[in-house]
Amino acid sequence: MDAIDLFAGAGGFSTGAALAGCNVVWAANHWPDAVEWHAINHPGAEHICQDLHQADWSKVPAHDLMLASPCCQGHSKARGKASGNPQHDASRSTAWAAVSAAEYHRPEFIIVENVPEFLDWQLYRPWELAMQALGYSVAPHVIDAADHGAPQNRIRMFLVLARSRAPLMLSLQPEQHIPARSFIDLEAGNWQPINKPGRAKATLERVEAGRAEHGDQFLISYYGNTKTGRSLDRPIGTITTRDRWAVVNGDQMRMLSRWECRDAMSFPGDYQLPDNHRLAVHLLGNAVCPVPVSKLIGELRRAA
Repeated sequence: MDAIDLFAGAGGFSTGAALAGCNVVWAANHWPDAVEWHAINHPGAEHICQDLHQADWSKVPAHDLMLASPCCQGHSKARGKASGNPQHDASRSTAWAAVSAAEYHRPEFIIVENVPEFLDWQLYRPWELAMQALGYSVAPHVIDAADHGAPQNRIRMFLVLARSRAPLMLSLQPEQHIPARSFIDLEAGNWQPINKPGRAKATLERVEAGRAEHGDQFLISYYGNTKTGRSLDRPIGTITTRDRWAVVNGDQMRMLSRWECRDAMSFPGDYQLPDNHRLAVHLLGNAVCPVPVSKLIGELRRAA
């Protein structure tokens, strides 16, 4: 099965497709850094760096499966989605590129990934009707990556589109969770004293709350709703585009390394990342978890 990847980013969707036995033939993104690192990890695919509103779909190879992760910031509760915000309105409009590509190529299957709030978008129903007019059924699946092979709680929506009369609802059985302890190396990294000068009061309060609940080893979040620490014996919380998670070990703490973030996303251990930590985390935080994607596509192939 040949696949293309719209809004390919760091390559999570492409990697998941490859793990499921697909041949990724083409990938696109508007961000040069993302295209560069996608090409390093997927050298067999043709790459383009472009705003996909302007894409010439006649130059895209034929394919059986289209993967698309249009910009989610305009839908996400974390970033706000007020109407009239030009940046968010523009980000939401990227979803129409998938319709344009589908109109030209009519692949057998399409999978669109986004946050669950995509289904609440004011223009979601017209978007869905456009896909249905092209002959696609639309089946929403909201899944937590932790239920399907990634050591991370990350809830995302996957729309499975098929050229069929009835929506293709996939039977995805939850699996045993993988703990954060599986990828965190307590013997490595740049550890610093918890009680060093200048440490923020809020951080110290989170450490104390975490220690009271979890003992000497646990995770804390520098922002978000996790203020009491998080056990290493459960999946980590969502990896975001900037450093969020720190690991506490006794009287020391450190931020997660980019390699630990990679493993938390379920990328393979040989997946290459830039040396620049901030860039690597940004790429990973924008990505799709590959292992859950591979299982979704595997189930799609069985159901088809």
